Amino acid sequence: MGILILLIGLAVLIIGGEFLVRGAIGFSRTMKISPLVIGMTVVAFGTSAPELLVSLQSAVGGNPGIAIGNVVGSNIANIALVLGLTVIIFPIIADKQTMRIDFPMLLFSTLLLFYFSSDGLLSMVEGIILFSILVVFTTFLISNSRKKTEQDKLDISTKETKTPFWKSTSFLLFGFVGLYFGAGWFIDGAILIANYLLEGNANKDAIIGVTVVAFGTSMPELVASSVAAYRKETDISVGNLIGSNIFNILMVLGVTSMVRPLEVTQSVLTFDMVYMIGIALLLLFVLAIGKKIGRVKGVVLLLSYTAYIVIILLRIKGMV
Repeated sequence: MGILILLIGLAVLIIGGEFLVRGAIGFSRTMKISPLVIGMTVVAFGTSAPELLVSLQSAVGGNPGIAIGNVVGSNIANIALVLGLTVIIFPIIADKQTMRIDFPMLLFSTLLLFYFSSDGLLSMVEGIILFSILVVFTTFLISNSRKKTEQDKLDISTKETKTPFWKSTSFLLFGFVGLYFGAGWFIDGAILIANYLLEGNANKDAIIGVTVVAFGTSMPELVASSVAAYRKETDISVGNLIGSNIFNILMVLGVTSMVRPLEVTQSVLTFDMVYMIGIALLLLFVLAIGKKIGRVKGVVLLLSYTAYIVIILLRIKGMV
């Protein structure tokens, strides 16, 4: 039964990813905004929605600490796991804007979160600052993209510009719904299988949490990025991942801490957040040594995620 649910979830994820990418392409042409910016904003917002819901529910439900762990773990997985797997399957080439604008914003957001969290609390005022930065950055991205489109006089054919707005929007909505439900079913199926395989293990729940659940919550980003890379829409692929991480910090934690201040444990601050910064610096290295993000770089990223999971499992067992 678990295998069937997992396969159904995977199928719905793939279909949702296809709809999402088609909708994003059409939307970018209709609005005359580059695919990279659409990936950084619309697609990133959609794939970050589950993190926002989980974080808000945790904060309202009296477990605000889960929100921090959810975002930090997701950001590590997006770059080390999702980007790593994506480029191993479909190598991609990063746009100049990624290095000049998007990545610096990601690094700035990551370091700012670490600074705000250093006192053990992410306050409402700090949440407002984070969310305000997102609003300004998103406005800048859209405005800059439209100006660049006009200045460069991009060759967009009549056929492409006639993509109905309602159709592109419908594809996006279908895509988001497919990714949301597909990820849920995928996780449910994977948990059933893991429960069967780990029956009798004292650390079963913790192991499933940091492996199966962590991987499952990254499935929307993985499928969306893989489908975009397969369709040669690499701007959407890279934009989705970097944009997702920026949205996770500025929107998810910003909005959640405005609802309820978030406590940051010493363990998360000294290990998980430091590892998240390390992954961001690793991405800088990956982008700096060549435009193409190929399979070798993908393996390096994937190994960094594997190391993260191994360390967590060792910590669970009290070995480190």
